[in-house]
Amino acid sequence: MTLIESVILGFVEGITEFLPISSTGHLILTSSLLGLPDSEFLKSFEIVIQSGAIAAVLALYWRSFLDLNILKKITVAFLPTAIIGFTLYPLLKSHLLGSEQIVLWALLFGGAALILFELLHHESKDDTVHINSITYRQSAWIGLFQSVAVIPGVSRSGASIVGGLAIGLPRKVIVEFSFLLAVPTLVAATGYDLLRSAHAFSADQASALAVGFITSFIVALGSIVFLLRFVQHHTFIPFGIYRIVVAVIFWLFVFN
Repeated sequence: MTLIESVILGFVEGITEFLPISSTGHLILTSSLLGLPDSEFLKSFEIVIQSGAIAAVLALYWRSFLDLNILKKITVAFLPTAIIGFTLYPLLKSHLLGSEQIVLWALLFGGAALILFELLHHESKDDTVHINSITYRQSAWIGLFQSVAVIPGVSRSGASIVGGLAIGLPRKVIVEFSFLLAVPTLVAATGYDLLRSAHAFSADQASALAVGFITSFIVALGSIVFLLRFVQHHTFIPFGIYRIVVAVIFWLFVFN
């Protein structure tokens, strides 16, 4: 992998991590377009590069991680993904990561589900609700939804946000909670993969990871600010349409 390719993948990760369009799915599709071989390093790169997005959340929301009440809610929400992710790690790494067809089907059905949900959903207008108001039961529910995103193409942020909206949380509140929930989720995924794979990385591969991390961090900062502004006046229907369009285009013109 060249440094230019690392920058491109870092850019894609930074933009897509917090939008409901699946960062892992986009990394897999982008890697395919770049002609990168489906190697163990590439699969690790697609996991580890998410640490740049983690750093962006920490830079913007570090005060929230000093609040014990919020930390406990995040921990409860993280547990379902942790259990399922660690249990299915060998299957995910060997069969799901790198599968363009799984990504495209997940983008297609996820997009349709997102559009249908938004058309049927009635937004909560309770301005008294904030992150500290989220209960442990609600946290667990959000975590269960997020755990579905172990399937590439589903979207971690999309699943957790839909889970929160489904139980009546205001859009801005669940989006911010999804940002915070990303930290333990992505730290665990990155750390676990590095423990198993880092010893096999060459110096050039480590440099590629560093470049991807920096790019992802910078771009993710802008992506977070954009999404917070977007959700104040819009639904996620445009993202659902985008997911469907991307899946169809790739089927017709790339993997045909």
